[in-house]
Amino acid sequence: MKKITILFLLVFSQITFGQAKISETDKLATTCKVWGFLKYYHPQVANGAFNWDNQLLDLLPKIDKVQTKEEFSLVLENWIDALGEVKHIAPIAPLKDVEYFDKNFDLSWFNNNKVFSKKLSKKLKFIEENRFQGEQFYIYSLKGGGNAGLKNENNKHPDFTDKNSKLRMVFMFWNLVEYFFPDKYLMDQKWDLTLEKTIPLVIKAENQDDFYLAMRKMVSRIDDSHTEFFTYLPPTAPKIKNFFPAHGKIIDEKLVITEILADSLAQAYDIKVGTIITKINDKTIREIIAENRDLICASNEPKYLDKLAEKILTSYSDDLVKVEFSKNGQYITKTMIWYDYHDSHRNEFKKGARKKKEKFKLLNHNIGYVNMGIIERKNIPDMIEALKNTQTIVFDMRNYPRGTFEPIGNFLNAQEKKFAMYTHPDLSYPGKYTWSGITSMGFDNKDYYKGKVVLLLNEKTQSQAEWTAMCFQTCGHATIVGSQTSGANGNVSIFDFEGFNTRFSGIGVYYPDKRETQRIGIVPDIEVKPTIKGIQEGKDEVLDRALLFIETGK
Repeated sequence: MKKITILFLLVFSQITFGQAKISETDKLATTCKVWGFLKYYHPQVANGAFNWDNQLLDLLPKIDKVQTKEEFSLVLENWIDALGEVKHIAPIAPLKDVEYFDKNFDLSWFNNNKVFSKKLSKKLKFIEENRFQGEQFYIYSLKGGGNAGLKNENNKHPDFTDKNSKLRMVFMFWNLVEYFFPDKYLMDQKWDLTLEKTIPLVIKAENQDDFYLAMRKMVSRIDDSHTEFFTYLPPTAPKIKNFFPAHGKIIDEKLVITEILADSLAQAYDIKVGTIITKINDKTIREIIAENRDLICASNEPKYLDKLAEKILTSYSDDLVKVEFSKNGQYITKTMIWYDYHDSHRNEFKKGARKKKEKFKLLNHNIGYVNMGIIERKNIPDMIEALKNTQTIVFDMRNYPRGTFEPIGNFLNAQEKKFAMYTHPDLSYPGKYTWSGITSMGFDNKDYYKGKVVLLLNEKTQSQAEWTAMCFQTCGHATIVGSQTSGANGNVSIFDFEGFNTRFSGIGVYYPDKRETQRIGIVPDIEVKPTIKGIQEGKDEVLDRALLFIETGK
């Protein structure tokens, strides 16, 4: 009798375990993955034969009703079967003379036995092995860039009162990143977990603002400084955007003014370069830093703080702004009026209000200086002629260059040098990337620059600026002075929808030895960061440190 009881309990426990309920989030997250996989892999879907959004909207009510793994798998199996036969064409020959980059590729979720039957797992694997090999209906490769672009997508607002309509938008974007964001493997939080955390927020969202807030939080987890998330206001909404009359930088959890944009407004509130802001509308800078972490996307901490400083100094209302300043150990709160761009940046429009910056110049001790943010290709011959006999040229890249990398790179190099290589998405095997293309700079040049080269970099050094720094490093005698760069290299994929616009880095960019640049940025040889004291004293501590290095060699 005892043996019979034990046997009954074992059988009963196995049945109960086999019919364990699946949570709503698990069902929806898994459905998202299957729907996205079929979108790019199933021959009858990837060619556009079905209205794939409608297929999802028809499927979700069925998914909502199921409770166990068996029921869930059966619904998906029947759905896949209804799409039509997948012809056996395996093995598909890999691309010739191509090296794959697989750090982003992961279809291991096929084997999740907590939600999939063995039959369903085999069915998904078969589709992978016999995947679509034609021109993708929903995605294409941008000419000249190699990054992915969208086509034939529904870019309309979801119905914010309909759960499944909202989920469709989330599923679409999640899979776009899953298969076509080249740096997915570098995210701090696994993209799977981001999906699981986003689904409840989206379901709970009751209106447009709540929905796009949930989307913004999801996008912030991409960890890419190229990434922004802009929402479009309804035509009837007032378009208010006002600004503090200065730029600032966050240092030691304080916001320090670095540039005055409107002299008269700044004077009215006694604001100078070096002025310290400690609170905005009764919130400390520390509190503002903490509360925006899941709202701003950045590759690293310096770029996050750089983006946040700009956000702090922007207001989207006509309300008065309370600003607390710190001066000589005293705290003073002032109620300010912030103005639109023209008035708050009036130095841009007032002749003589801004000190003119020189494209290049000769410093003391036969040292050349080039401002990469304003020098243009047409200025390069004059710059070379003026600085070719200097002992050192300092290239200031704490800005965004104007496409001058080639003539300057040729000037710096005695011969051709490789400086960058790339990964591009393979649309015939979504999720996989290929190593493709190496960029070189220079030629056999006896008149190359013989002096030292110093590059000034910081968190504003992004994308083309980082790539240009890689180019200049090839000369073999370049020293980088400054701090961590933005960590967002390469071109950008832009996606525009009725309610929002977003973007992310489109290709992977690496050194020729395959060292990463994304998130890491260009690593300085000599690290130096501005200090509050230095800003208040009017110093350029990064340039000063570079000049000390040139003088002493250390």
